Formats: sequence, C-alpha cells, structure tokens
Amino acid sequence: MSFKPRTLALAASLLALSACGSGGADSADQPQTDATSTAQNDYGYETYGDDNLADTMASNDERYMNASATDSANGTQSADIPDPEDRPIMQAQVVLDRIGFGPGVIDGKMGMSTENALNGFQEANDLDVTGELDDATKEALAEWERIPATRVVTIPASWSDAEYTDIPEETEAKAELERMGYKSLDERLAERFHTTVDVLKQLNPNGRPAGASSSASGTPTASPTATGGSTPTPTPSASSTRTASNDSSSSESYFTPGQQIRVPNIGGDRIAPGSIEDTSWLQTLASLGVGSDQPEVDRIVVSKADKTLKAYQGEKLVALFTVSSGSSQFPLPLGEWDIVGEAYNPPYSYDPEVLSGGEEDGETFQLPPGPNSPVGVVWIDLSKEHYGIHGTPDPETIGRAQSSGCVRLTNWDAARLAGMVSQSTEVIFEA
Repeated sequence: MSFKPRTLALAASLLALSACGSGGADSADQPQTDATSTAQNDYGYETYGDDNLADTMASNDERYMNASATDSANGTQSADIPDPEDRPIMQAQVVLDRIGFGPGVIDGKMGMSTENALNGFQEANDLDVTGELDDATKEALAEWERIPATRVVTIPASWSDAEYTDIPEETEAKAELERMGYKSLDERLAERFHTTVDVLKQLNPNGRPAGASSSASGTPTASPTATGGSTPTPTPSASSTRTASNDSSSSESYFTPGQQIRVPNIGGDRIAPGSIEDTSWLQTLASLGVGSDQPEVDRIVVSKADKTLKAYQGEKLVALFTVSSGSSQFPLPLGEWDIVGEAYNPPYSYDPEVLSGGEEDGETFQLPPGPNSPVGVVWIDLSKEHYGIHGTPDPETIGRAQSSGCVRLTNWDAARLAGMVSQSTEVIFEA
C-alpha cells in the first residue's frame, strides 16, 4: 500500500483538541554519491532520482545486496568509507526499522524499544519471543546480513538555506511562531536518520566519518531541503520540546551543509513518484526518511502494559512500534475505537481546561505546525473526543514519559503508521 489522499476532510473545529499535550573528508576519502539528484522542481528539495522522490541521502539496498557479485567482478569495494566497527546491535536496528518493527531511536544499544522490535519480529516469524538477538533470530535476519549498520552521506548543500528557530518556553510566544520547525541542522539530521545528535557525533569523531583518514576534513560537496505545513488541530505530550541530549537548544550546529558524515543506515525510504499528492506531506516524509510503500492494515492494537502498538493484516503481525500511552490523570481509554481521519502537519490547540481535565482554565492558543509541535507531524483522529495517535518532538521519551491519554510515537513511526491505516482500520486499546 502507498500513502493515499484521505477522502475525509477534517475540519479545524473537529480537531480543536488539547487533551494529549505538553507536556569532512578530502577528495580521496569522499564516497561517490548514490543519488542522481534532480532539480528542485516543485518538491522544495533535490530528489534521489526520477523514480525516487526521497532526498539525496536516501538508502540504496540493492548496492549492498548485489555487492559480492559486482565487487568481486570489478575488483572494487563499496563507495562508502568502511566502518571500522561491526556495530551488530545497530545493524539489527536498521534492519528491523526497514521491515516494520521499529526500534525507536537507533543508537546501537539494547533497550526497551529494540527489545519490543525483536519481540514483534519473533512473533511475526513464529520464533520464540525472547526480545533478544539470539541465534534463531540472527538466522531469520540473515537475508539482510549484507546491509551495513552505517553508511556515509553528504548533507544537502541546500540545507544552508533553511531557517532554524529557537522554540520559546512560553505557550503564548510559541503561538506567535509561523512554524515549530527544527531548532538546528543537527536536530533535523538526527530525525532524518532516526537517531540522536550524540550518536551522530560518536559516528563522526572530530567531525569526520569513523574510518576516514586522519587527513580527511569533513568538508563540503553537495545536496537538498525539506519543509512541511498543513491543516487541522490536535493534542500533545508530557513534554513539548526536545531533550537536551539531542543538543538542540539553539540554532547553532555541529554539522554543516555539504559535509560528509556517517549515519545509521536506515532504509525503506523510497517515495514513488505520484504516490503523495500533498507536497507538504511529501517533504515531511522525505525529511523523516519514511517511504511511501507501507502495508495496509486491518487492525491496530495498543497495549498499555507492553507499551506497544501492533499492526495486523488479518491475523498476521506486520508492524510494531513502541509508544507512550496515558497517565494516571489521563488513562488510555480502553476499548474499540474508529479512525475518523488524519491531519498531516497539523496545528495544535492549546486549551488549559482540556489539558487539566477541567481543573484549570485560561487563555487558549493555537500553536503552528511542525516537527516540534506537541503532536509532531501527524494526528490520527479517533472517535473518542480529544484522543488520537500522533508524533512527538521528543523521540527519546517514547515508552518512558507518560502521555495525556493519547498514543504517542516518534515522528518517523507516526508518519509510517499514517500510511498503513485508513477509516476502515479497527483500533483496540487494551490494558
């Protein structure tokens, strides 16, 4: 299934919600680019090629899967600077992320989200569900063993044209912004590769890709941009700004446009031409490294206890994501619900009365859309008033921080889920 335009128009009044919220290398070391980038056209960024509207940093799995035959015949190596480390956990994470079992933030470490992803993969493949990267699981993942944990990309030169803005603490000041976009190039880059700024720095000691020669400088070459923006109005999370560990408190950045860097080798990011009609949403998917080809699911089940969202085709589990869902004040509303519609890049209605469960009142504000919005980049509206499934500005908090009743995912997982569901998808919330 590809992302399809939604037939249901979500009126802003219908989505006036607020229950979920607030809360370089020198020329000898530079790898060849995979992208045959096109002109900016009407997309707002350079694309990977005529048949792939992802950005120029997109993955190319065929290059790795066919590497042995091609490289042995030509006596050549991959164009990438070889990674000096094996990174087995990160390799498993990027594979699981490709095939629908989201490990959350990709950091090369075992943790709750990676264990959940392994549980889901094991369940879907009739393996013992251990949440461990055991021998049976490694064997089942062996068809992707040529996919490396990392790759080297060039940060698009056009990213220098983008505006990065400090997000103020006060709600009133946030409401005056045109967009709650990325606060820095670093933050944007981390979200593009489903990771953190700290992990990117670890992969690029002294600003050079790990494994690059000591004479490498980590300086420019070239590549694109991505933006966003859309309609309606939803609800957010326990914290509505990004965490300090993402080094995103200001617009100053460690990385620069045109720089060669090593990143987690996320994939599944191909966007088929003609698959996304909304240009703003197309830009958002490209900026998140999310592809247009997603499975159509009949049912999603959110487990409060397991902190997971499972997606099924019939009885087959095809995707799993770690989530945050509910709190003592705003518990997850157990039961069966319908999907009313979706809003891409929605604004957010801040209403103190709704946010406090009727215990407080005060001035309401409409916050602009963007990845740093309290509800992230997408709102999946449910038949339960003020409740929905949405993204977050704080990916590291997923599964750890509480929500105000709604179901929160990383922005990239929420965007991916939005391509899987429709109004006919059954939604079940269970304890």
